[in-house]
Amino acid sequence: MSVETAGNSAENEGTGQGELSAADASRLNQAKQQIGEQLSKVIVGQQEVIDEIMIGLFSRGHVLLEGVPGLAKTLMISTLAQTMDLSFSRIQFTPDLMPADVTGTEIIEEDRHSGHRAFRFMEGPLFANIILADEINRTPPKTQASLLEAMQERQVTVGRTRHQLPNPFFVLATQNPIEQEGTYPLPEAQQDRFMFKVYVKYPSFDEEFEVARRTTGKDTGVVEAVLNAEEIIRLQNLVRQVPVSDHVVRFALSLVRQTRVGDEGVPDFVNELVGWGAGPRAVQFLILGGKARALLQGRFHVSVEDIQQLAKPILRHRMVVNFAAESDGVTSDDVIDRIVAATPTTEDELSRDARFQRIFAS
Repeated sequence: MSVETAGNSAENEGTGQGELSAADASRLNQAKQQIGEQLSKVIVGQQEVIDEIMIGLFSRGHVLLEGVPGLAKTLMISTLAQTMDLSFSRIQFTPDLMPADVTGTEIIEEDRHSGHRAFRFMEGPLFANIILADEINRTPPKTQASLLEAMQERQVTVGRTRHQLPNPFFVLATQNPIEQEGTYPLPEAQQDRFMFKVYVKYPSFDEEFEVARRTTGKDTGVVEAVLNAEEIIRLQNLVRQVPVSDHVVRFALSLVRQTRVGDEGVPDFVNELVGWGAGPRAVQFLILGGKARALLQGRFHVSVEDIQQLAKPILRHRMVVNFAAESDGVTSDDVIDRIVAATPTTEDELSRDARFQRIFAS
């Protein structure tokens, strides 16, 4: 039985396992600081959002940002692209956007000398290293689906020909949660391709004060590129070399398997509040994200805390709460908090707990 994974063979090329050195860990941490310094010239606050975007970048994952208008989602992504010496495309999703407008299409081209006509593929905006899919829920599922193959396989198929996308390839999408007229909710399969779903919240008083001061003056920050494609690929490969203990893998599995309604060992509150649980990609992304977070904090191993901190952005869009939960105002984040609180963190407690023994045996 084959299982579709978060990292396909193309992703894993050149990720040879080896010993991590202190220089390797410091390089990733240094890259984070350099990007943060450049972003701070334009973006005020939103540190948690920036951290999660960078974890996604170094884990070869895609990120979905959700927030009301005016919170600098688009500016944050375009500024991030400027900090890297990479190609960048912005796709403004609209109701009349067609798949070919995103992926590209074949055109008939005539040779002026011979008069011979032949088809030539004209690349769409998807052929760039960093893609800003702005207001992705403004376009119908037919066009949203044009991103599926690109996000998973790093390629697009037009006609009978497959076209490889550049490496690295990173999709950052935005959506507006409050204005639903003329929008199309992302299908579950589409959401599952995103490593993180990140909520962009209102700034604090001091942050908004600084935003007002900066944006109404004449001085604008100049952002410089601090990383190139080769360096980013090397750092992505380093992330995969971070060791992870069996206990941390079991802990990640325990969180995900507790979201699946009706399975052995699932808490009663999950059966009462959840309609559908998370799939295997959630476990893969929890571990990959944990590896990136550990290196970014200067550690050489993944801890249970790394998994706990990433549970919400990884699980919230993969777990669907039912009508009973919605009517009581219970969100997927509330359920995730309860699952994390109900899961023992130490190896002894986790292995001896009767409920988790049933989960491990299922």
